[in-house]
Amino acid sequence: MTALAPYLTSYLRDHLPRERNASPHTVSTYAHAFALLVRFAADRLKRRPSDLTVEDLDTGLILAFLDHVEAVRGNAARSRNARFAAIRSFFRYLEYTAPACLDQALRIRSLPTKRVDKTLIDYLTQEEMQALLDAPNPRTPGGTRDRAMLHLTYAAGLRVSELLSLRLTDFAERSVATVQIVGKRRRERVLPLWRETQSVLRAWLAIRPDVPAPEVFLNRDGEPMTRDGFAHRLALHVTTAAAKRPSILGKHVTPHVLRHSCAMHTLAATGDIRKVSLWLGHASLESTEAYLHADPAEKLAILAAHGSPTVQKGSFRKPSDKLLAMLAQARASVP
Repeated sequence: MTALAPYLTSYLRDHLPRERNASPHTVSTYAHAFALLVRFAADRLKRRPSDLTVEDLDTGLILAFLDHVEAVRGNAARSRNARFAAIRSFFRYLEYTAPACLDQALRIRSLPTKRVDKTLIDYLTQEEMQALLDAPNPRTPGGTRDRAMLHLTYAAGLRVSELLSLRLTDFAERSVATVQIVGKRRRERVLPLWRETQSVLRAWLAIRPDVPAPEVFLNRDGEPMTRDGFAHRLALHVTTAAAKRPSILGKHVTPHVLRHSCAMHTLAATGDIRKVSLWLGHASLESTEAYLHADPAEKLAILAAHGSPTVQKGSFRKPSDKLLAMLAQARASVP
């Protein structure tokens, strides 16, 4: 049997950052995926996580975990595929570091990813967003911190990994007028911040515990805030915000929805998809085009620019051939 812990440690600490030159965000995302997998496997097999072996992670367990990600954790198919991408990458690493696991690695890597429907992105209206920003209690340390996290995530359009990895040194000369963000694939961008965002950040930094951790946002134990911790705090504030804006309960508000909301509001204000792409730190406009599909104003502009087509009314004759009639009936039955 092949112990899992040594190989997983080497993969995350050495292979990804040194051999693959992966960014800290990628390492953090993959580590989060494996933390979920290891907890799931340990609970399912009734073992301690450190006692797990590579052989325990067979195709049946991997598929069960991916189903668990969707059914129990409520993640979308895209999140499921992202978790699976981390698993496949690890087993690709095992192919040449643990030859005894080659057959198992090939079987797991052959598992298909789940097809994803291209649905419209979810985002909050400006009124819903304001209600959410006002939800944390600024008279408590936790509320002051949460208020700063929500404001910064929305104002800068941050990914959750970018928010939680933000360090005190990312603010130039202790000023909060601008913030330096290191995004995917080590792409850097510097963003100016609204005065209101600067104000709530100063309020948090004034009471932030003096601990060795360099990260800006800490949990109540003085350790860096985690993804699950931020998601939990966000869910609490969504419930509070619903008292003012009940419509927010009809939306699945995740940390990434705050980034979507920033993009949609920026697009509405500027009308320029290139500026949205620049603000979010996208590598190409192709990633940003999803916001055009979700913006009804773009469709209204098309209607205003073009009149309705003048198509003459025609007549339809039923097909006389039996095969064509069957095909027409089958086509009509498709929803």
